[in-house]
Amino acid sequence: MENTQLLFVPFPVIGHLIAMVELTKLLLSRDHRLSVTVLIMKLSIFDSNVIKNYIQSFAPSTSLSNRIRFIDLPEDKFDEPFIFASFIERQKLHVKQVVSEINQPGSDSPRLAGFVHDMFCTGMIDVANDFGVPSYIFFTSSAAFLGFMLHMLVIYDEQNVDPTELKESDTELAVPSLVHPFPAKFMPSALLQKEWLHPLLDNFRRFKEAEGIIVNTFFELESYAIESFNNGKTKKTSSLFPVGPILNLECDTSSKQQEIIQWLDDQPASSVVFLCFGSMGSFGEDQVKEIAYALEHSGHHFLWSLRRPPPTGKIESPSDYENPQEVLPEGFLDRTAKIGKIVGWAPQVAILAHQAIGGFVSHCGWNSTLESIWYGVPIATWPMYAEQQFNAFEMVIELELAVEIKMDYRKDSQIIVNCDEIERGIRCVMEQDSEKRKKVKEMSERSRMALMEGGSSCIWLDCLIKDVISNMS
Repeated sequence: MENTQLLFVPFPVIGHLIAMVELTKLLLSRDHRLSVTVLIMKLSIFDSNVIKNYIQSFAPSTSLSNRIRFIDLPEDKFDEPFIFASFIERQKLHVKQVVSEINQPGSDSPRLAGFVHDMFCTGMIDVANDFGVPSYIFFTSSAAFLGFMLHMLVIYDEQNVDPTELKESDTELAVPSLVHPFPAKFMPSALLQKEWLHPLLDNFRRFKEAEGIIVNTFFELESYAIESFNNGKTKKTSSLFPVGPILNLECDTSSKQQEIIQWLDDQPASSVVFLCFGSMGSFGEDQVKEIAYALEHSGHHFLWSLRRPPPTGKIESPSDYENPQEVLPEGFLDRTAKIGKIVGWAPQVAILAHQAIGGFVSHCGWNSTLESIWYGVPIATWPMYAEQQFNAFEMVIELELAVEIKMDYRKDSQIIVNCDEIERGIRCVMEQDSEKRKKVKEMSERSRMALMEGGSSCIWLDCLIKDVISNMS
C-alpha cells in the first residue's frame, strides 16, 4: 500500500492546537504509512508566540518527526467583531495554495487522503471538496456536547425553538446524549446571543458533510453519549471515532516549574487543593478576595494560579501580577505562608501529576477535565465561558465525577460567588474517602486502559486509520 497523507487544520487557539497535534502523534505511531501536514493559522487577537513556542518544543521520536511537518499561513488581521466563519473564509485561499503544491505532478509528497478540520473550521470542507478528498472533523470537546449541539440544530431547524429565547429561563431540555434533563441556563453563552447563534449553528450544520467525527473522549467515560449515536437516539451525521483521552503530558522544565514542584514536594500526599482557570481565566478584585477568604477559612493547603484580567474591552490573555498582594485581603499572604502558595501561570499537567494534589478547582475546559481524570484528581467545578457550563453539568450531574462550586457561573456576569460557596466546594472536593474520589480513581485507570493495545480507543483509532486508507482505493 502506498504512503498516505492527511492535512490537519487546527483552530489557532493553543488548547485546540495541542490536542490536534497529539492526535497526529497517535495516528503516526499507529501506522507507518501515514504522514501529516499541519497548517498553522494565525490570529492577531491570540498570542501567536504561545503556539510558536509549542511547535518549537514539539519533539516526537525520530521516526515520527520525518512524517510530520508544520506550515505557517499568513497572520490574519481580523475586523471587529471577530467571527470565526469569516476568518476561515479568508484563510481558504492560503490552504488551497498549500494543497496545490502537495498535489502538483512530480511532487514527492505522499498522496493526500483527506483533511482533518478542527470543529470550528468546517468551512474548510469546501477546500477538501475542491480537491476531491474527504473531510474528518476533530471535536475537541465531549461526545455528550457533540450530541447536544446536534440536538440544538434539530430544535432550531425542525421545531422552531430559538435558543436565545431560553436565556435565564427554567426550561429543561431532553437531550438524547444525556441521561438527565439539561437546564437551559447551562447552555454556552454563544447560543444565547443573537450575533453568535447563527454562525455557530451554520458551522455545526456542516458536520453532516464529514466522512467521520473524531472525538476527544473514551467509551468508558461517555458510554451513554457514544451509544446514543449508535442506537439512533442522537441524529447521526457521520461515523464517530472516540479515540481519547488525547493529552499532552510532557512537562515544562523551566525554573518556575521547578520552584512549584519543590514546594509541592514538601506537602503531604493529597493535601493540596489546586486552583487554576485556564489560559483565559481571571477574576476581578472582589471575587479574588472571596476566593482568598474561602481558602483561609478551609484550612487546606493550596496552590493558586492567580492571573490579572486583561483591560476592559480587550480580547487578551490574562497576565501575571508583579505583586498579588494588591488584590488580596490585607495580611493574607502572611497568614497563609505555611500552607499556601500563589503563582501566576502554572504548569498544570506537572501539578496534577504530583502526589500532593488532592483536588482541583477548575474552569472545566475539556482538556483540563480529561487531565484531571487521567491523574485521578477530583474537580470542583467553576466554569467561565465556551461550553464549560455544559462540561460542569456533565461532570457533576451526569457522570457524578465532580462537585459543584457554581455550575452556571459566566465570566461576563456581575455575580460574585461568596466565600461560603467556595469553601463548601473546596471541603467537598478535598474529602479523602468520598465516593466521588473513588469513582475518579477508577475512571483514571479506565482512561489509561482505553489507550492500551486492545483498549476501546485503540480499537477506534484502528477503525479510523482503516477508514482513511480505504479512501485511497
